[in-house]
Amino acid sequence: MKYLDEYRDPVLARKLMAEIHRVTTRPWTLMEVCGGQTHTIVKQGIDEMLPAGVRMIHGPGCPVCVTPLEQIDKALAIAAQPNVIFASYGDMLRVPGSATDLLSLKARGADVRIVYSPLDALKIAMTNPDRQVVFFAVGFETTAPANAMSVWQAAQLGIDNYSVLVSHVLVPPAMTAILDSPTNKVQSFLAAGHVCAVMGWKEYEPIAAKYHVPIVVTGFEPLDLLEGILMAIQQLEEGRAEVENQYVRAVKRDGNTLAQETILRVFEVGGRTWRGIGEIPESGYHLRPEFARYDAEAKFAVGEIRTREHPACIAGSILTGDKSPTDCVAYGVLCTPQKPLGAPMVSSEGTCAAFYGAGRGMGAPARPLAMASPLAPPATLRGSQAGQENAAWSAAAAAPTVVAAPARTAGTETPR
Repeated sequence: MKYLDEYRDPVLARKLMAEIHRVTTRPWTLMEVCGGQTHTIVKQGIDEMLPAGVRMIHGPGCPVCVTPLEQIDKALAIAAQPNVIFASYGDMLRVPGSATDLLSLKARGADVRIVYSPLDALKIAMTNPDRQVVFFAVGFETTAPANAMSVWQAAQLGIDNYSVLVSHVLVPPAMTAILDSPTNKVQSFLAAGHVCAVMGWKEYEPIAAKYHVPIVVTGFEPLDLLEGILMAIQQLEEGRAEVENQYVRAVKRDGNTLAQETILRVFEVGGRTWRGIGEIPESGYHLRPEFARYDAEAKFAVGEIRTREHPACIAGSILTGDKSPTDCVAYGVLCTPQKPLGAPMVSSEGTCAAFYGAGRGMGAPARPLAMASPLAPPATLRGSQAGQENAAWSAAAAAPTVVAAPARTAGTETPR
């Protein structure tokens, strides 16, 4: 496979779904970690086509969603100061704080800017030496290398008017916290492929061994997810608990070692609060003491800000998979993407936004890719022959309708 459409081919999707049904003999509960995976699963209706008893729990893998409310309020307090240029990825601008959001603050005159990279924020600091430039450094391990590099470059160049408001979270401790919960139902994980492209999957191996849970590193397209689900169920059915890699086109066991070195040069691991969940030990990155002068929390003295969630928002229960968006009384009524109460309804990868966009709980029918027809002859999976599919493609080509994942506007979302 070389091209995007090939990872959305309905004929191959139906084959994978049929194989999932064939190998499944009992109920299983799986969790996809990443919000991007959740979006594809819900958009394509994959979870609604799985065998009876196989359940997908949508995990806390959206960095916008798990950024704690107090961190949003710290960002608002900093951005409101007159001598500050506050830089952020676009999807953080609409995340509600206690009283407002960054986009509303910008409308009232604050200098809030959308950037494509923390290095863009560093350039702004270099061209505005008389002003303080703060970058909102959120995300999982995926965004940490670039954020670390911006701080390291600032130190090398002696730029003192640049700082970062750090809210980095780490995936393995969150998985462990879920498995340690007395209410845990997860029996297998689909790990986030982009995180593993940076970090590899060695750190997941002790988790699989200790808790006896299969972990499959998985991509984000429909065929990636169907194959990842199949691999996970095959392990469960066979009584195995290993780390396997479905996302072979992007991930190696050791990950990107240069990126990891850059992260550890600037950051150290410590406790981190997750929105709606609470503090998880050793689950976040913090600036090392030698880079303390680039810590926006300390520079602007906002470290003591404490907040409370909206009483109608059940984001924490949704992020841990204990509840579904449709269990929330505010879903689709008080809480919509236009007027969100909580972060999972803000980000396009948030579970609530994914459900809302797919019409879940509002009477809209699912439009699963596995029920659609292909636009072109399908590509091959491992061990299959393209010629074997030609007849199926010819029969379906008369009504070509492929449900594709929506296009994303470059630069508006936090890289995961």
